[in-house]
Amino acid sequence: MYDQLAKYYKYSHPQKHIEFYMKHYEEVQKFIAMYQQGRSQYAPVSMQPAQIRILHASPNTPAVDIYVNGQRIVQNITFKQHSNYVSLPQGQYRIDVYPTSTQSAPLFSAIVPAMGGYIYTIAAAGDIAKLQLLSFADGTYLPYGKAKIRFTHLSPDAPAIDLAMKDSDILFANVPFKQATEFLEVSPGGADLDVHVAGMKNVILSLSDVKVEANKIYNIYAIGFTNKEPKLEALFLTN
Repeated sequence: MYDQLAKYYKYSHPQKHIEFYMKHYEEVQKFIAMYQQGRSQYAPVSMQPAQIRILHASPNTPAVDIYVNGQRIVQNITFKQHSNYVSLPQGQYRIDVYPTSTQSAPLFSAIVPAMGGYIYTIAAAGDIAKLQLLSFADGTYLPYGKAKIRFTHLSPDAPAIDLAMKDSDILFANVPFKQATEFLEVSPGGADLDVHVAGMKNVILSLSDVKVEANKIYNIYAIGFTNKEPKLEALFLTN
């Protein structure tokens, strides 16, 4: 598909041509890497388990327990905490969020699909009065020696925001609440980052001396409130 799109845009839209060409290249590299791991691992995707982890990203929701199809998989997880990845067969799962150590009534419930071979972070996000579960696919091909970053907006009272290099280029523009960007490939190193209200220069959060290491995938989550406690901050998780 990416190959066909790259050819379609080759002369009419050079930027899209390059974007889809690189996506096609990455998919080919992933296929080669899977093949080289051996036939025992080269099974149909549907036969491979999905991997999920739970992130508590609701600023004013107390500690919770997470149940999947009636079985508790995470206990007493608090704001900013996350679980390890858990393997599940491909399928659809009922996820219930309960206040810790009680099962009187869930704070929120949802049916969440999990495709075999995929890796997910499922975030309990939003204000406690509007709690919801958001699923983000974490998997991406990573060339050796490089790093990738992605930005996810999980601050309930913040407007759409930009993530930019300090006094320099915007890395991710106009990201609304509940949305995650595509992964961006970057070179290892350090940088100062700023979070702006989208399209404006006023900084609502500064991230100093952010370190990015080779061969790691980083998810940057904007969490907390802009106008009350707990205050807006950035949470960095790696795959």
